Amino acid sequence: MRPRLRIFNGDESTATLPPTMTIPFGELMQILDDATRRHKTWLRDFSDDGVQIPEDLYEVLTEYTRVRPGA
Repeated sequence: MRPRLRIFNGDESTATLPPTMTIPFGELMQILDDATRRHKTWLRDFSDDGVQIPEDLYEVLTEYTRVRPGA
């Protein structure tokens, strides 16, 4: 893909959002599970980054955190 170049004249005030990618949750889960088990240090590089998730997944995770044994 050819990069799109623009001339910046200093008058533009629109902020550019970083690009995002979409992968199936199951694939993400497998990658993170493997990296966690192998204690991959790159996980820490992203530990403070925000992640957008669907509202229903957020509700499930929140409820799981609330009711899990030993929490």
